[in-house]
This record gives sequence, C-alpha cells and structure tokens, in this order.
Amino acid sequence: MKAVIPAAGRGSRLGALTDDQPKGLVEIAGRPLLAYVFDRAIEAGAEELVVVIGYEGAQIVDRFGDSFCETPITYVHQRERLGLAHAVLQAEPHVTGAFLVVNGDNVFIDSLQPAVAALEDDGVDGVIAVEDVSRNTASRTGVVELANETVARIIEKPTDPPSTLVTTGCYVLPEDAFEACKLVQPSADGEYQLSEAVSLLAHAGYTIATARVGDRVNVNHPADLDQAEALLQE
Repeated sequence: MKAVIPAAGRGSRLGALTDDQPKGLVEIAGRPLLAYVFDRAIEAGAEELVVVIGYEGAQIVDRFGDSFCETPITYVHQRERLGLAHAVLQAEPHVTGAFLVVNGDNVFIDSLQPAVAALEDDGVDGVIAVEDVSRNTASRTGVVELANETVARIIEKPTDPPSTLVTTGCYVLPEDAFEACKLVQPSADGEYQLSEAVSLLAHAGYTIATARVGDRVNVNHPADLDQAEALLQE
C-alpha cells in the first residue's frame, strides 16, 4: 500500500515560522512535522510515500531526499493549492489499488494501523479515521454522518452538526477515489474537498467504515506545536 501525504501548504497561520519554509518542516521536539507523519504512515504499512509538495517544496525534497527510514519517497507538485481532493488527485499516476492518505499537518500520537486493518473487514471498501469532539468543534470541521454504522456523507463546517463524529485527516481509500475526486465541484472558496469525494463514493454504494486512532493534533497555530510536543513527551 502507498501513502499519499498532502504537504503543499504554507501554513500562514503559523506566522513567521513559515515565512521561509513550508509548514511540513516546522520543528516539533527537534524533528520536522512531516517526520512524524511519515513515521505513522510507515508504521501503518505504507511501502512508499507519495508526498504532494507546493510552497517551498524544494526544501522538503532537500530535507528528506528519496527515502525515509528506507521507505521510498516520490514527490508530486500541486502547483495551485485548490483543496485536499485536488492535492490527492496529483498522486494518481503513482498509485494503484487501495491507498492511505495522511494529512501532512497532523501529528498522530498513536498508530494508524486500526484504520488500515479495518479495510480487511468483509465488504469494506474504504475507512475514515474519526474522533468525537464537542459540537462547537464539529461546526468548524468535517462532520461524519453515519447510516447503518457506515459513512453516509461528510459535511464540511455545518452550522448545525448532525453528529459530533469528525474526520481526522487520515483515510484509507479505494483506487476509485481518484475518479470521485474528478467529479467534485468546487466549494464557495474555490477548493475541491476530499470529504465530498468520500461522500460521492458512499452515495455510489461503496462501504466506507470508520476507525478510531487515538489522540492527534492538527497543527495550524503556534500553540498547536506546544500541544503536540507535550503529547509526544507523555
């Protein structure tokens, strides 16, 4: 299985930390953010990392080269940052079969293996790693709506969340997800959402299960770096 790692963003909310380097190279406890992402992807079974780069992407190539812990790395460019579905679609020429997606700005404290393992259940076509949050937090992210214990759709930033189960930036998707990404319509802000592609798969009859993978920190602000470091030290 290959892992697609979207890491094209600048991370402007991190302020001066990304003035001259990409978000994925901001350090946490002495290591770049992407090193933690790569660790979890490889631990979950990724045999190759397909890293989607953009802003100052050459620095990521220089830092990691063509492998990480003996796992090959392939780099693809997202020349315009048009959302997660658009980022994932850039990896299509390099991926066959089911694949793992791990957002390049998430620090997962625990293993992602439960998400990959859930793909082995009978009839399961894909898996989303999820977590339970407050209703206030749910209104600011992708909310998962279930039907018969599988994903019916994902709603981005709903005013009135139908649940408090949300996405975490980790997906195990069938190869057909690339075709679903091509069908996604842009959001009001011009981005193509991976959550919409997953919803299209569910609507088409694909069985998308959920799995819980423990604590994680979505690194957007300087305070998130401190939180991630504290959790890692624990």
